[in-house]
Amino acid sequence: MVPVPDHHKTRMTDAEAKAEAHRLIEDGFRPEPLAAPVHTPTSFCDDSPTPVIGTAPPVPQPGRPPMSQGATDASVLMLAGAGSLSMVSVSAGVVMYLSQYADPVVCGVVLGGPTVVVLALCRLVRRTKEVVQAAPPVIHQHYEGTVIQDNTEINTRGVIARTTNRFDR
Repeated sequence: MVPVPDHHKTRMTDAEAKAEAHRLIEDGFRPEPLAAPVHTPTSFCDDSPTPVIGTAPPVPQPGRPPMSQGATDASVLMLAGAGSLSMVSVSAGVVMYLSQYADPVVCGVVLGGPTVVVLALCRLVRRTKEVVQAAPPVIHQHYEGTVIQDNTEINTRGVIARTTNRFDR
């Protein structure tokens, strides 16, 4: 059954009615236009370079402040030393508590002595390594035959360039 148009006051010819029926049938079977998919971004990263404006110092960021490599190495060394010292102290405390008659001085010498020796040896090895790395390598060159040393000196000065070349042989 074909729906009757609202303008029933005016009459349609048979050809117009047929064309209207075909149009309505085609519209009835035409799929709905697909809506654009909704894409909600979950994050955004602006890769554009930050402009450098002015000479203001950088703003400190939250968290641990930036440190130099030497300061980082020193802090790691201090943390390692504190950890080893706490282990030695806890061990000494456990031994004194369990024995009920241990002398604190003897426990300190027995448990603390090796730690001090190990730390001293580590420091000595590190200093030795630094000295070896800082020393320039010794280069020995051996020549056979006639050796000519060429000292070339080139000086240029003034608005109108004047070059003085001195060649010694």
